[in-house]
Amino acid sequence: MNHAPNAVARLRDQRIDEGIKPIQARGWRAPRCSACRVIESHCLCAWRPSVETRSGVCLIMTNKEVFKPSNTGWLIADVVRDNHAFIWSRTEVDEQLLALLNDPQWQPYLVFPGEYVEPSRVTHSVDLDQSKRPLFILLDATWTEARKIFRKSPYFDRLPILSLLPDRLSRYRLRRSTRSEHLCTAEVAALCLELAGDSDAASALDAYFDVFSQHYLGAKGQQEVNVSTPAHAELQPFIRTSNAVLAQ
Repeated sequence: MNHAPNAVARLRDQRIDEGIKPIQARGWRAPRCSACRVIESHCLCAWRPSVETRSGVCLIMTNKEVFKPSNTGWLIADVVRDNHAFIWSRTEVDEQLLALLNDPQWQPYLVFPGEYVEPSRVTHSVDLDQSKRPLFILLDATWTEARKIFRKSPYFDRLPILSLLPDRLSRYRLRRSTRSEHLCTAEVAALCLELAGDSDAASALDAYFDVFSQHYLGAKGQQEVNVSTPAHAELQPFIRTSNAVLAQ
């Protein structure tokens, strides 16, 4: 099933064209689908949801993160049609990123924990101003890297900080984490979409994340694909393809 590549996929391909080599993590030799990054036997492409969103997303990524098959920013860009992705650099600022932040159609929110920010900048809600659409800036990196990006990116200083108040622990199991209260990027984005009134997109992304996790871990454990799980059932209403395709 063919899909237009999202901004993260284009960014990955651009880095490869520039001579940047993908990281060779465990299992890197296994043939992966170039569109969904999952091992081919457990390809996720037929389960990519299609939903309308008023919100946009902008992913600020590190060189390593854009190549990691376990990255969940890719899932967000699959779901949210208006998606953007940039590689962060301390010394160089992408002019396209600055143009996006200054685009009058958007109200950018930098998503970051409020406890690390001056209180006057922090909000826990999204202003649904009909003249501007929410644009969520997500620092798609490890927690250590995200704090560095936050501290050393002065062009973010004028943006309001959206500090989320999640009521559940992270479900992310693809990498080790010592902090279960730290949500992965896809979980964060789903909460943002819900706050912005994009409830269908939030539900689709939540289910898509769970299905991706099951396919990814199933391939890693050499288990057969199981499309009869609750997560697959939750994702089904957002899929524009036949049941015959999904059952294959």
